[in-house]
Amino acid sequence: MKKFFMIWVIALVPVALRAQDVGLGEAAERARRAWFAHNPAELIAESPRVLVQLPGADPSVALGPDQAVALLADFLAPSREVEVLVRAARQVEPGRGYVELQRRYQVSGTQDVRSQVLLLGYRLGDTGWILVEFRVVG
Repeated sequence: MKKFFMIWVIALVPVALRAQDVGLGEAAERARRAWFAHNPAELIAESPRVLVQLPGADPSVALGPDQAVALLADFLAPSREVEVLVRAARQVEPGRGYVELQRRYQVSGTQDVRSQVLLLGYRLGDTGWILVEFRVVG
């Protein structure tokens, strides 16, 4: 009986991890939609604290949701999104995952299309994946 139980548990672990990856994929899609709509409040949502790193700025300490939303809103203000794609959503260890978004945007008053990579770090909480880190690369 004990041997059967161990085989059953071992068989279910990959299923549980795949289910968590599906949830992370959903979190990635929510983040993509929020960024495209310039809605940082939706992006931050349930996060109690978020580490934010933007180009040209020193890494911040983890910010409360209101501060993080304000910082990201200021960052987004002078731009218009052309396209935001989910490039990756992976669990890197149990309960920790990352999402990579590719952003194509125009700065207000120009026709130039620029691109950036957004890296989002998540932790699995009681209510699902929670954003804990946000970095803009490039």
